[in-house]
Amino acid sequence: MPLWVKNPDYDRVDWLNKVLSDVWPYLDKPVASIIKGIAEPMFAEYIGKYQIESIEFKSISLGTLRPVICGLKVYDTNEKEIVMETAIRWAGNPDIVLVIKLLSLHITVQLVDLQISGRVRVALKPLVPTFPCFSNIVVSLMEKPDVDFGMNILGGDIMSIPGLYQYIQETVKRQVASLYHWPQTLEIPILDASSVAVKKPVGILHVKVIRAIKLLKKDILGASDPYVKLSLTGERLPSKKTTIKKKTLNPEWNEKFKLIVKDPELQVLRLQVFDWDKVGTHDRLGMQMVPLKLLVPYETKEFTLDLQKDTNISDSQDKRNRGKIEVELTFVPFKEDSIKFSSKCSGSLDSFGKKESRIDRASEEGTPGGAGLLLVMVHGAEDVEGERHNNPYASVLFKGEKKKTKMLKRTRDPLWNEEFQFMLEQPPLHEKIYIEVLSKRSGFIFPSKEPLGHVEINLTDVVHNGRINQKYHLINSKNGMIHIEIKWKTV
Repeated sequence: MPLWVKNPDYDRVDWLNKVLSDVWPYLDKPVASIIKGIAEPMFAEYIGKYQIESIEFKSISLGTLRPVICGLKVYDTNEKEIVMETAIRWAGNPDIVLVIKLLSLHITVQLVDLQISGRVRVALKPLVPTFPCFSNIVVSLMEKPDVDFGMNILGGDIMSIPGLYQYIQETVKRQVASLYHWPQTLEIPILDASSVAVKKPVGILHVKVIRAIKLLKKDILGASDPYVKLSLTGERLPSKKTTIKKKTLNPEWNEKFKLIVKDPELQVLRLQVFDWDKVGTHDRLGMQMVPLKLLVPYETKEFTLDLQKDTNISDSQDKRNRGKIEVELTFVPFKEDSIKFSSKCSGSLDSFGKKESRIDRASEEGTPGGAGLLLVMVHGAEDVEGERHNNPYASVLFKGEKKKTKMLKRTRDPLWNEEFQFMLEQPPLHEKIYIEVLSKRSGFIFPSKEPLGHVEINLTDVVHNGRINQKYHLINSKNGMIHIEIKWKTV
């Protein structure tokens, strides 16, 4: 009896069986390749035992009879994945022939009357914005499969030998279950990982802007009011800024900043020195770039850089001396990402940088104990309804700092998928984060805001577990819910 009859959670999928029937002839080669990949490690365990020298496939074909899918259940999860569970039955007519080399003899073994049934869980994950919208197919068995087959050797069915049939059956079940019985999985890549990889924070760049020397004169009285803007390439976050030093060409800052790093091999630190003006645009005095790949993790490195007009090296115009800027840089990976950077050696340094000191990984000196990054992902909301308008956006308030998602017009089920970052000196053990969903009237006439619900999340579990991913009921909302994912990364 199919699962969709016995269990109402499973859907009848006649349409899927029809599709499988049409594509089955074209699945022969790729599925046969997967079967080979599964079977060969099992065969390898017997090489050298019982005088067996080799076990190889002579031929493998799935035959003309397709499997039958006896119902399908789709699970609702908070992760970026689609999880399905199904029962599969296959009474096929495949052509599978093995050649076993035993004591210099070549013995041909043919599998006949193959029948397989079992419950399978299939996950399409992670979901990505590239067709077909998922990167991998992950398959696992929810129970030991039932496998039945005959085995012909030299024209006779050896499975009729008393005791041998049951032994082989149990051996095959045990071997298959040990490889793919949940939580063990078979992962089939669909998209190239490099084409769909989403850059995640891997560490923090500590920047100390020390001083600038002999800057250009921009003011009428022969001085400037300099300040420095810092940013990393590939980021949309606002630039960090030093304070403004009035009427000087040799400013001293000694100010420290932290920037979030996602790719230390490709990202570049951009330093721009400006002359502050009370009226009009600020004049740029010079700039310079520092590739992060020059840095060794946990080591502080001092740079004295010649300021340039821009990054165009071939530009021969305006070769004036624009002065120098001195900075100290330290890249500190998060603990969970430190292994990938541990092999980076400290070798020789370039001509304009010098190694100053080393921060020991196990020591807290130079890096505040417990410092880290709080990542708040606002995925979306459901059933949020305003009395006058439905143009929802989310507001995230933490330690006096407020950040907002974009506003989506005329919807009760907004999807934002926006991430906000908070750098902290200590773990937020006794802190709470306040998230509110509001609606704002669109247009310029009589703008008004309307609260649609809020939630206050205790961050203790985030610190202890590293991550939470849940849907919360919105307070002061009839049926509204909000999906929040929070991560805590330490250095």
